[in-house]
Amino acid sequence: MIRFRGFTKRFGAQLAVADLTFEVGVGEVVALLGPNGSGKTTSLKAAAGLIRPTAGEVLVGDPPRASSDPLARRACSYLPQKVTFPDALTGREVVDFYRALRDAPEARVDRVLKFASLNGASGRLVGTYSGGMVQRLGLAVAMLPEAPVLLLDEPTAALDPDGLCAFYGLVERRKASGQSVLFTSHQLGDVERLADRFAVLIEGRLVGSFSQRELAERLADRGVMRVRLDACPAELIARVRQLSPQAQWVPAMRELIAPGPAGLRPAVLDVIRATGAEIRGLTAEEGRLDVFYRELVEEHR
Repeated sequence: MIRFRGFTKRFGAQLAVADLTFEVGVGEVVALLGPNGSGKTTSLKAAAGLIRPTAGEVLVGDPPRASSDPLARRACSYLPQKVTFPDALTGREVVDFYRALRDAPEARVDRVLKFASLNGASGRLVGTYSGGMVQRLGLAVAMLPEAPVLLLDEPTAALDPDGLCAFYGLVERRKASGQSVLFTSHQLGDVERLADRFAVLIEGRLVGSFSQRELAERLADRGVMRVRLDACPAELIARVRQLSPQAQWVPAMRELIAPGPAGLRPAVLDVIRATGAEIRGLTAEEGRLDVFYRELVEEHR
């Protein structure tokens, strides 16, 4: 439903995105990750038809059309990173205005206000809303059209727990109905919970794209087992390092730390038992997305 083909965007001398080739399939939820200034918002705006490529193309919809084509833009619903609405209008008036603009049924107004947990505040002026409530109002507006493509830029940045629940519900329902979602986020928990796949942009370049299955395989090699012992002779740590080369003994904690795949842990424990050492405690941690992401960023900067 979204195709970036060699998409490049310059703002004067500044290169924002370089040669991005990337697709979002029908019914797929994809997250764009990357440090500030990495090109995430620029890519999302290009998909929404708000900016034109310097080179390459961005196609949206089925059949695919240039994202600037009015028919392609009608296929999208877009939530920008910074949401603002007139302070003198009520939440309901804002939603009704956008409903008319997108030619959505009147019944959609109550539905999206309820779904965004704004029913109790929909009659209040937007000028009295907190930042999180304005963000929820933006979600309500984004939910109005039954567009096949949903584009969300940092949708959870100011949300409270109620707003987060509304956002998760929105994405899960859109996915269940076969709609495609592309969103940016700095919240890795959002990515783990919602995304079928995530892509990482660094300094405007795509450095990796991973499905949940591929991520699980990567993280499986990044687990850590901690074994509490009374002592760890040099012979023991040497034998453990044959299995886990980065293993180390931390005397202050009396812990033997053995990084590596979960499948290696029984063999490490067998080596420890074979030396006659008594295991006083044992914990195991699986690999974490935040650590993997940080390593990826550091590798490509």
